Amino acid sequence: MTEAWPSDFERLLRQAMAPVEPPERLSEHLENTLAELTDLAAEELEGWELSSMRDPRNWVRPMVAISVGATAGTALVVLRARSRARARRQHSPEGFDWAARFARDVAEETKKLFER
Repeated sequence: MTEAWPSDFERLLRQAMAPVEPPERLSEHLENTLAELTDLAAEELEGWELSSMRDPRNWVRPMVAISVGATAGTALVVLRARSRARARRQHSPEGFDWAARFARDVAEETKKLFER
């Protein structure tokens, strides 16, 4: 009985540590959620008037909207740039070329996000 325990434990451990493939639509769902959060944060900020900002008690909602919008926007830019880079990595495996294209993709996605 004592000899069966370690091998059973090892089997269970290997089974628990096996790689798990994420669902196919996870990236698309994450991108849609981040875009929606960015849009909601922008709408929240558009509704605020500067005259109401004199009172520090009114700063909470805009600060939360700025934080959520910046975080979601950054994540969205990185996610989109990574998906482009993953597709391009097969064509040009060189490090410097890949890094330059990734930086260009980040700049393009940031510009698109600010244009919206």
